[in-house]
Amino acid sequence: MNPNRTLLRRIHGWDLDQFQKVSQITLNQRFWLLAARQVSRTADGWGYLVVPCALLIAGVEEAAQFFRLLVTALLIERLIYFAAKNGFKRKRPANIVPGYHSHIIPSDEFSFPSGHTSAAFLFVTLTVLIWGPLMLFMYLWSSGVAASRVILGVHFPTDTLMGACLGTGTAILICQAGGL
Repeated sequence: MNPNRTLLRRIHGWDLDQFQKVSQITLNQRFWLLAARQVSRTADGWGYLVVPCALLIAGVEEAAQFFRLLVTALLIERLIYFAAKNGFKRKRPANIVPGYHSHIIPSDEFSFPSGHTSAAFLFVTLTVLIWGPLMLFMYLWSSGVAASRVILGVHFPTDTLMGACLGTGTAILICQAGGL
């Protein structure tokens, strides 16, 4: 048997296990579903440009640099994200787990990687790299976004893990290329 297939099957098995554990914990927990829905909405995309515009208007130092790096990073991240999503074509949990229905309707049919998670980690990583370690608390928000996508049933844990890696990695590379 091909060792790569064996590894992928083991990862997929772990993913299914973890997903089903989260689903069982949150199944009848209205609080977790409502909280997950709200946290997930904060990463729908519009805020990623509203925040830097507000910082520019407020005259915050480094806001122009942040805006430039953010737009560049988001363009690159979205290109990689779309290529990966359409290349891997991993089905969402509701299409794989028998009898399971997600709590929201996803925007497309593929789950790998998580775009919400990727954008959130990109945004937070850029924020930390520009304004320093005082902004590290924002990783709680981006981690909450990742968890919310699993709780809502539209992603497996590794979808969000790879989304976090994509967003963080893109932010770091853009900052290095930009001389930060």
